Amino acid sequence: MFPAAAPGGGPHERTRHRHRHRHRHQHRDRHRDHVRPPSGRAPARAGVTPPFPPTPDSSFPPLLPSGRAGELGGAPRPLYMDVQATTPLDPRVLDSMLPYLTACYGNPHSRTHAYGWESEAAMERARQQVADLIGADSREIIFTSGATESNNMAIKGVARFYKSRKKHIITTQTEHKCVLDSCRSLETEGFRITYLPVKKNGLIDLKELEAAFQPDTSLVSVMTVNNEIGVKQPIHDIGEICRARKVFFHTDAAQAIGKIPMDVNNMKIDLMSISGHKIYGPKGVGALYVRRRPRVRLEPLQSGGGQERGLRSGTVPTPLAVGLGAACEVAREEMEYDHKRISQLAERLVTKIMSEVPDVVMNGDREHRYPGCINLSFAYVEGESLLMALKDVALSSGSACTSASLEPSYVLRAIGTDEDLAHSSIRFGIGRFTTEEEVDYTVQKCIQHVKRLREMSPLWEMVQDGIDLKSIKWTQH
Repeated sequence: MFPAAAPGGGPHERTRHRHRHRHRHQHRDRHRDHVRPPSGRAPARAGVTPPFPPTPDSSFPPLLPSGRAGELGGAPRPLYMDVQATTPLDPRVLDSMLPYLTACYGNPHSRTHAYGWESEAAMERARQQVADLIGADSREIIFTSGATESNNMAIKGVARFYKSRKKHIITTQTEHKCVLDSCRSLETEGFRITYLPVKKNGLIDLKELEAAFQPDTSLVSVMTVNNEIGVKQPIHDIGEICRARKVFFHTDAAQAIGKIPMDVNNMKIDLMSISGHKIYGPKGVGALYVRRRPRVRLEPLQSGGGQERGLRSGTVPTPLAVGLGAACEVAREEMEYDHKRISQLAERLVTKIMSEVPDVVMNGDREHRYPGCINLSFAYVEGESLLMALKDVALSSGSACTSASLEPSYVLRAIGTDEDLAHSSIRFGIGRFTTEEEVDYTVQKCIQHVKRLREMSPLWEMVQDGIDLKSIKWTQH
């Protein structure tokens, strides 16, 4: 399943399989202990034994793999519900990486001795594992440092290579910041960028996309799953439209890979960005899928030894590449189970909150979405205040705030969310290791603090008294 601890020789395949199978269960259970709230275990799918054994009840704070109570800066570790920001490293992925952090340390580009050969073999196995997850040829996978670099490579690389004939690019207003900033950078070089609006549900209008094409359009870049509101764009339809016009199609799939089925050929995707740490792999590694037929040409962003088909010079970090490959293989095997389980937990969270708390809005389309990313706006509650109150649950605010600005998220603005609701949004992330008990604990605390904060809000008091806030003419002093 994963690269061997060291090349050549080893135990009988059947024995090795039993060993991996046993430790896979132990590691998954160990990781769940690390994040488990009081008396928790994940629910089993009806009629199916879950791929991890039940564990004894434990007390909050959860135990680290070492058995010590989890602490963060001297305080108990909060429950983790922010998997859109990053995911924990799957222990099975760590196991696959360890040999290449210790004994197998050769440079994968050294062709004159066994140290290089074994690292190169591991790197190529990992490349194949990534390709298998998305239905690609392994020669179409370029290792990068993550999705930000992959997005930059795809957008700037295509634009600059074809700039003599094509100077127009289409993207959307709700893309990740690295995509939008790449496009803004190209505008300073003389390229024209069309930033398509999205509908109130977060989806693009395909007719507006078709109308945006120009004779010199070189690229369309639309993300698969939005990192803030979880909306899933109609990637297959976009691919068909682009292929019919002989325009390259790039998608940032960092939040989609390993979570929903992706097939680059069926979806007619020409370039795809992948991130390791979004799929329970290591940070610092990602990949860019670059189609070979019809061939996509890129101008490299950096110069050097010509590694990765000359598109990304620099030594490939073997341990990280191996970790990415292992994460992709685990995702391919467990995607269906994870998706079904995450969907059930997401439905549980949304239903419980909305049944107990009025005036809650789910941002983004309810049907075309990845269920593990839930963005809720709590009217008459400041999102930052709610985050501070929920100190024992690790969450993110829908407001993309910096230390110098409290501007609401540009994604929420793009879907027409008013400023007050945008400021009151919270993103809940549910992942592979999230338990039912963690969801219930989060819901309980969220309901408790929303009600408490609303009791302190004069606006909420006015609403309870039947006053229509929209009818009030506010004055500024």
